[in-house]
Amino acid sequence: MERPTGRTHVTPPPRLLPWPSPEGNPCYLVTDDDGSYLSRLADDLEAVQLATGIDVLGHARKVLDDPASPYREVRFAGLRLAECLSDALRVAESRGMRLPVPDTEDV
Repeated sequence: MERPTGRTHVTPPPRLLPWPSPEGNPCYLVTDDDGSYLSRLADDLEAVQLATGIDVLGHARKVLDDPASPYREVRFAGLRLAECLSDALRVAESRGMRLPVPDTEDV
């Protein structure tokens, strides 16, 4: 018979993935392997989403800085900025959910 070590395995909270379900609902991954295929895929997509946000922000600034920019360009820039902000907020939420909870006994 094996003696208990007093340690319990704690599964991390579900990870919010950077893509929605086909119905538009949040998707979550439950794993204790940060190096799994889906974890790496999610990490890669988050990096792409954040890089895209940087590119779109640069383009939008040029359009918005020009008072002669046509309405369609301004609207397009605004729509793309909203998409990128949505992606960045999902990445921030996902990463925030995975931060370790401080041990209140140490405080």
